[in-house]
Amino acid sequence: MDQIKSKVHIESTRLLIKPFSASDADEVFACITPTLTRFMSWDPPDSRDDFDLVWCSWLTAIDDGTDYVFAIRHISDCSFLGLVGLHHLRSITPELGIWIREDRHLQGFGREAVGLIAQWASQDMGVTSFIYPVAIDNHPSRLIAKSLNGVIVDRCVTRKYNSVIYRIPSQYGRLG
Repeated sequence: MDQIKSKVHIESTRLLIKPFSASDADEVFACITPTLTRFMSWDPPDSRDDFDLVWCSWLTAIDDGTDYVFAIRHISDCSFLGLVGLHHLRSITPELGIWIREDRHLQGFGREAVGLIAQWASQDMGVTSFIYPVAIDNHPSRLIAKSLNGVIVDRCVTRKYNSVIYRIPSQYGRLG
């Protein structure tokens, strides 16, 4: 896993995706708002100290090979766009997740980032399918799953919203 982790560098014509590092923390924290997280299973951290505990746990999970949190940056100017996650890597169906900073919504960055991570995990890690939980009312995120041939396989009620869980097939060989 360390060899895979150290080589992860995913690019498209618009995006640069690398595992989260401590140098990303300030920009990430600045973008986490209550409106951004309304469709997330988590709430904004109460303080920067609380957020530091969160991102330190991400680094541990990345090192352990159980989860990846990736920073998404625009390739032209390295501006921070959001985070994409690949979670529960030791399960049969790892989970995909995404958030894009609010001032960059509806520009296709989420769809592109999730597609790139799914393609990478399918090709380099042999993942055969993914789950993608999403709030029923989060229509842009649901479109991401559908664009990757996702189908609803379950429904769930969380403390914040009703959700559906998509199964997204392997993206091996799929062009972005």
